Amino acid sequence: MPSKKSGTSTGRVESNAGAGTKAIDRALLVLSSFVDAPEQGITDIAQRVDMSPSTVHRIVRALLQNGYVEQSQETDRYHLGHAAHVLGERARETWGFDRALPMLERIGSITGESVNMGVADGTDVVVLLRIESVQPLRFDQPPGSRISMHCSSMGKALLAFSDAALPDLDFRPITETTITSKKDFEKELAEVRERGYSTDDGESIEGVSCVGAPILDSNGVAVAAIAVQGPSVRMTAERRAAIGDQAIAIATEIREALGLDKFAPGLAIGSLRSTTSS
Repeated sequence: MPSKKSGTSTGRVESNAGAGTKAIDRALLVLSSFVDAPEQGITDIAQRVDMSPSTVHRIVRALLQNGYVEQSQETDRYHLGHAAHVLGERARETWGFDRALPMLERIGSITGESVNMGVADGTDVVVLLRIESVQPLRFDQPPGSRISMHCSSMGKALLAFSDAALPDLDFRPITETTITSKKDFEKELAEVRERGYSTDDGESIEGVSCVGAPILDSNGVAVAAIAVQGPSVRMTAERRAAIGDQAIAIATEIREALGLDKFAPGLAIGSLRSTTSS
C-alpha cells in the first residue's frame, strides 16, 4: 500500500513539473513576441504565438502583475514593462557589449548614418545595439530585430569569418538584388574575407544599403558584427568602400575593448561574460 501511494505521488509531481514547464514556455513565447511587435493587443499576440486569446490573456495578466508588460491607457494595448527593461539592461552589462557603444557612436558621427551591432542566432542576425542617424532620411533597426544572414551585411561578415560550415540558408529572393544561390553566396563570402568588410546593396530592403565588419576573437573568428546603414542614394559604391575601411577600424577597436584579442582558443560568445569582471 505505501509503495502504491509513493508511485501515485511521483506521477503527480512529474505531471505538475511538465505543466509548469509548459506554462513557462508559453510565457516566454508571449514575451518574445514583443521583439518584432513592440505594442500589441491580446488578439495580436494570440495570432503571433498560435495560442487561444483566453490563454494569452491569462499569461499577459500574470506578466502585467509582475511588471514584465504594461498596458497603455490610451490604446489598451500592451508593451514590455520596466521589469523586462531591467533584465535587458542587466543582460547587456553581463555580455559586456555596452563597452562597444562609444565606438559605435563615433562611426555613427563620422558617417552620419545609423549603426547596428549584432550576433548570429541560427540563420538570423539579432540586433543588440543601435545608434540612430541624425539624418531625417534614415533607416533604423531596433534592438531585438532579426535579419536573415544571407541578405545582410552583418550576416555576411559573421559567416565569412566563421569557423563552422555554412548553415542551411533559405535563399529565397527578398528583393531583386538578393543573392539566391549557394554558389553565388560562397563567392560573395570569399570577397568579404579578401577585403575585410561586407556589403548589402538593397538585398534585404529595397533602397537601403549597408556595410558590415566582423568583430573577431583571437582566432580570427567572428563573434559579432557591426553595420553602417543608410538610404542607397547616399550609400554609393565609392562611399561604401570608404565606410568599409572605417568599419574595419572600429570593429578592431571594439574587439580590443571587449578583450577578445586576449581570449584562448575555442572562444564561444558566452565567454564575453568574463570580460565584465576584468
